[in-house]
Order: sequence, then structure tokens, then C-alpha cells
Amino acid sequence: MTLALGDPLPPFALPGVDGSQTTTEGLEGPVVVAFWCNHCPYVRAWEDRLNAIAADYAGRATVIAVNANDADAYPADGFPEMRERAREKAFGFAYAHDESQALARRFGAERTPEVFLFDGDGALRYHGAIDDSTDAAGVRATYLRDALDAVSAGAAPGVATTPAVGCTIKWRRGAG
Repeated sequence: MTLALGDPLPPFALPGVDGSQTTTEGLEGPVVVAFWCNHCPYVRAWEDRLNAIAADYAGRATVIAVNANDADAYPADGFPEMRERAREKAFGFAYAHDESQALARRFGAERTPEVFLFDGDGALRYHGAIDDSTDAAGVRATYLRDALDAVSAGAAPGVATTPAVGCTIKWRRGAG
């Protein structure tokens, strides 16, 4: 079951590609949790835009990408490959590994990319897509940016949910 608007940010601590624990402990301000991976063409279409959002909102919001894919079935999504992808793309956001897939299940995440935006009080305020186009040149609606701006101003996003478009999370056999 997917988190509902208003639900609290589930606390977590996961290994990050930078060698530290990526955790929700002590975070202030809006928090974006994006379910992510390395191999999905949809993630690759949006990764520069999420990186730009992380840079543009640095100091005002936290962006965390979480890879929950089964790396045994999809070796390109393994932890060493995550580190390499983050280095290649110079990710300006935390990239963490949910090897057990427990966090993805707690969120009810189904796709990569799929974003969840929590306000400064830790309540879910937006869930869905980063924007409305896999092609950066075709973007007309900047859902995540608009939601971040609204939440940062203490308002509710004009659009609170959109369909997440992307690859399905690659669950371990018998999971999900």
C-alpha cells in the first residue's frame, strides 16, 4: 500500500554511495525521496533534471535517491555500479541502497523514478513524477519543482499526485 498524502516520512538509514549512512535523522526542511536505479531508461531520462533540482534547492531541501532493485537479477543496479553512476553523473544528491527492499515496501513504491516529497514537518505533500516528459525539451509541467516551491512557502502543492512513469521496481523473486 502506497503512502497517502499527509503520512509521515518513514525513518530510515541506508548505506550511501559516498560511504556514509544516508538517514532521515536530523533532516530539516522539505525532503524528496526518489526511488531510482541505474539501468532504467526513464531514470536516465530524468537524472540530469533531478540533479538540477538538488542543486537549485541545495540548503533549502534534501534530495535522496534510493535504489531498491534486485541487483542479483539486474547487476547494473548493484552497489558498486551505483557508486560509479553517481561519480559519472556527479550526483548532487544522496544515493542510497535499499538492498532488503524494506523501505520501498514501506513507501509502497512501484516505479523508477517515483518521487515522494515531504514538508518540513515530515508529512507527505506530493507523490508521483518529476515532471511531465521524458524529453527535457518537452517539459510543460514541472510537478516536483512546483510542489517544492509551494511546500517551501508553507502552502499545499497545486498538484499533489501524478502518475509515476518509469520501470517497475525489480523485486526479488517472491517479494513485492
